[in-house]
Amino acid sequence: MLHIITSFFQLEAMIIVSFFTFTLIFSIFSFLIYISRMKPWCNCDTCRTYLNMLWTTQFPNLCDWYTHLLRTSPTGTIHLHVLQNTITSNPDNVEHILKTKFHNYPKGKPFSTLLGDLLGNGIFNSDGHSWRFQRKMASLELGSVAIRSYALDIVNQEIQSRLIPLLESVSGKQDRSLDMQDILRRFSFDIICKFSFGMDPECLIPSLPESKLAESFDLASKLSAERAMSPSPLIWKLKRLLNIGSEKKLREAIAVVDNVAMDMIRKRRRDMKKTMGVEKSDLLSRFMGSTEDDKYLRDIVISFLLAGRDTIAAALTGFFILLSKNPHVESTIRQELDRVMEPHQELPTFDQMRAMHYLNGALHESMRLFPPVQFDSKYAEEDDVLPDGTLVTRGSRVTYHPYAMGRMDAIWGPDWAEFRPQRWLNEDGVFVQHCPFKYPVFQAGVRVCLGKDLALMEIKSIAAAVLRRFDVRVVGPNMEPQFVPGLTATVRGGLPVQISDRSLER
Repeated sequence: MLHIITSFFQLEAMIIVSFFTFTLIFSIFSFLIYISRMKPWCNCDTCRTYLNMLWTTQFPNLCDWYTHLLRTSPTGTIHLHVLQNTITSNPDNVEHILKTKFHNYPKGKPFSTLLGDLLGNGIFNSDGHSWRFQRKMASLELGSVAIRSYALDIVNQEIQSRLIPLLESVSGKQDRSLDMQDILRRFSFDIICKFSFGMDPECLIPSLPESKLAESFDLASKLSAERAMSPSPLIWKLKRLLNIGSEKKLREAIAVVDNVAMDMIRKRRRDMKKTMGVEKSDLLSRFMGSTEDDKYLRDIVISFLLAGRDTIAAALTGFFILLSKNPHVESTIRQELDRVMEPHQELPTFDQMRAMHYLNGALHESMRLFPPVQFDSKYAEEDDVLPDGTLVTRGSRVTYHPYAMGRMDAIWGPDWAEFRPQRWLNEDGVFVQHCPFKYPVFQAGVRVCLGKDLALMEIKSIAAAVLRRFDVRVVGPNMEPQFVPGLTATVRGGLPVQISDRSLER
């Protein structure tokens, strides 16, 4: 009897302690939410406008609102005190941040903390020695002729065996639309998984299956980006500590990604032991010769998945939106394809792609208006002054904004809103690259994108193959896209299109 009474009091004590613990945690959480909604300590016009914008629909996208503020700023720079963020569209400032004072503007601890659970110490989330080591390895691998030929073979195989047959199957069916954004994301996910892991997730087979890896990767990217939208970092950090809400979903999604990545790494190590001396071409196998740290390998490859999947799909999604609005550009691209390629040739060679100057200009012009990564931030190591006179304090965030920069009269002239591939061609019709600091779509300076040439190769291959064979017309309201908050530009609601097979019309 005494034992029962003692147990009862112990249980009661546990319940009381648990109740008070829960009450304390709930009170802290409520307080954090309360102070995050209080009036900001800064009462400047820009910050008041920022808060008002959060509850209005004056601008379809947050990036359009930033563009508006930057366009009206005399220097092309604004400072949002409420976010402790200096945002610029000034090319001189961009050069200062990415080249002249590169050492003073690393990714920074706040950024690496936001994405650390997903990207770990990968190249896009690291600074210092870790970044330099990965960049040196990536530069050696991605710059080789062998790896570029390997990548082109993968892209061509995916186009011929999956993309073209899929588009054929829906062509001419006016009652059926296809989400082109989803198709492009599936395509690029297959490509980057083959290229990085040597693994085929088969996202683009005819049944269009759901991929647990792709879904988890998407969710992890989305939730990681949403951390930056939190009124206070303390909120998402507390949720992570308690493993609740979005942070619980994020942890579960990352666990799926980690399991697949680590399984592939262990399998590849076993295969390499069995086939000593037989060299594989995927990035994972190539990087394994440089490090024995499987966690480090995981971080490197996950970063390549993020860069090689979402950016390619985002670039092509914007491209097809603009072509639907500008059929004369589409017609000129086709004339160039017919001139450069053989009559019944489906896919271009490397040499032929180099001769497609107008297509190259059209793709760069598309990414000017719809850059795959709409903005990028660094954190100042020390106090600094930007070329336009803007003061930057130590530890503060500094952001350059490619989306806004592509819409500036001061950079592109009063016709910036026009989709004009000729901006990128000289008098002889030859493609000419603009200054990377006024067009930082692939970053610039020391951190310029190492995969730029591979990305452009993939984009050109898809554009040439699809445009030569099919008409792709956007249907519905997404001619003026709204974007979902995230690490890369994703059109809300997808991109419904109707497909027509041009070969049947000849």
